[in-house]
Amino acid sequence: MAHKHDDMVWRDAAVSTVLSVRDEALERQPPKRISIDRVAGRVLVSEIVAEADVPAHDHATMDGYAFDATDEYPLEIVESEIFPEDEPPLIGPGEAVEIATGASLPPEANAVLKREEATVEDGRLSGIDIEPGTYTYARGSNVTAGEQLFAAGDRLAAKDAILLGDLGYDEVPVHERFATGVLATGTEIHEGRQQDLDSPMLADLVRSWGHNATYEGTTPDEYERVRDAIESLADEYDVILTTGGTSVGHKDYVIRALAELGEVEFHRVRIRPGKPIALATLEDAVAFAIPGKPLGAYTISTLVMRPFFTGRTDLSTIEARFAYDVGLGPDGFEYAVPVTLEDGTALPLGHVESPLSVYEDTFDPSVLSSSTRATRADGFVITQSALAAGELVRVVPYPVVE
Repeated sequence: MAHKHDDMVWRDAAVSTVLSVRDEALERQPPKRISIDRVAGRVLVSEIVAEADVPAHDHATMDGYAFDATDEYPLEIVESEIFPEDEPPLIGPGEAVEIATGASLPPEANAVLKREEATVEDGRLSGIDIEPGTYTYARGSNVTAGEQLFAAGDRLAAKDAILLGDLGYDEVPVHERFATGVLATGTEIHEGRQQDLDSPMLADLVRSWGHNATYEGTTPDEYERVRDAIESLADEYDVILTTGGTSVGHKDYVIRALAELGEVEFHRVRIRPGKPIALATLEDAVAFAIPGKPLGAYTISTLVMRPFFTGRTDLSTIEARFAYDVGLGPDGFEYAVPVTLEDGTALPLGHVESPLSVYEDTFDPSVLSSSTRATRADGFVITQSALAAGELVRVVPYPVVE
């Protein structure tokens, strides 16, 4: 099939395409029900809507005494202490009841006086003046019946088990994890003359994003063998990740093979390092072709491929002061500049003044992308403009994208 997308695309356009392809891929994933103690990293099949108010009743958030705060002291203490497992009693005007944290309030009560602020003499309660709502958790203040809490396609985290449990769920329907096959291309790797540095990293990224990854070995730079290897993996896996062979060299066959086997949705994104990434849709699989330089492979995978596995496009940042003047290369690109962080300062790793001296005044993603030590950075700054010493920048810490 002819490659119809020769022009480079910006990151937002690439990510939009990735998310559309993800939606189609999720529809092919069989659903299953899993216990909420195993939801981390799983993707919901359907939305979750609250069937009732949570909490179902007003309840106390402190140990003390429950009553109508518009009544005047002293109040008569009635009944025995209410605990969370108890059905609350009815109380009348001028009455109060002792209550434990988490217990439901009597319907007539609207406030709780803390025990340490209360005075009790001969079964009568006095204390400081309080307003209605004091130390109470109101019915429906957490969740309102009919409210959508999760959308279909949401990727769940361990913390989501808290809300799911509060909504009464023991199990939820999720998509099966994507099965991913990782294939390294390159004669130098296939013959053992150069180590495959990308495949272990890519497999670990996929696992960190909540899916399964299997290393499927190497193939030399021979067109038919590259094509046949991808075609074979497409019969076995939901997703294929290839490394190397994505540029325009005489032996870069991956894009040509993907175009023959399916449709290349885009090839080359305006990000450096990592520009020659490609996404292709095959008959029953999705393929990402990742460039071979290690730092470039990591950077472009986290910025462009991550949304496919996680559904997330957010990039949380922290503010830091940039250490040195750094120029950029040609216009028309976003540059991901690796930095180390120390006491609120972002030091560009690779700059001549850093522990890794790769460039002087102008950021060099081509050389830096091949540096394995550059992975010791703490994060990266995404910019389309030159950076000045003392400038405030937003750093994307690496843990944010893993």
